[in-house]
Amino acid sequence: MKELTRTVKSPGDLGTEVVGVPDDATIELDLRLESVMEGVLVTGTARAPLKGECVRCLEPLEQECVADFQELFSYPDADDRSRPSAESGDDAEEEETFSIEGDHFDLEPVLRDAVVLSLPLQPVCRDDCPGLCATCGARLADDPEHDHEDAVDIRWAALEGLAETMKDGEKDTPRDAGDDSQEK
Repeated sequence: MKELTRTVKSPGDLGTEVVGVPDDATIELDLRLESVMEGVLVTGTARAPLKGECVRCLEPLEQECVADFQELFSYPDADDRSRPSAESGDDAEEEETFSIEGDHFDLEPVLRDAVVLSLPLQPVCRDDCPGLCATCGARLADDPEHDHEDAVDIRWAALEGLAETMKDGEKDTPRDAGDDSQEK
């Protein structure tokens, strides 16, 4: 077994549209390499800075991502009989296998999967972020007393006008039963 600590440059494109690791950032890796029968078992933790924006108020945010991972890197001449295999015609998904090339292994795909999967789905600047006003878009954290008059749906505006005339004392005048000239 061997324990290593490394600082590497971000491979780029580690993130989503809302939050991610900047391309110029450095990622700190704490690794434990263990020799096993099939290859080298790599267990590690990655710490990386995150930049993005709050999904509620759209303010910029900076956080830290901590991602744990574990992967087996197989020796190139490992006996395939020692690995469990699915029978042909079986609907089991085939696992992706990683291998050691010389004395090196490529940790980037494992690191990418671990970091991207550990990202928050909806990052917020703080847990109780109130977000933006649905009417005018004002940031509610800046003005907690922010309020608007109740807006009337445009589809009901004509009825509101009728209600106003009823309040003013105007009433509909009854028509004669036979007179339908006003309907035309």
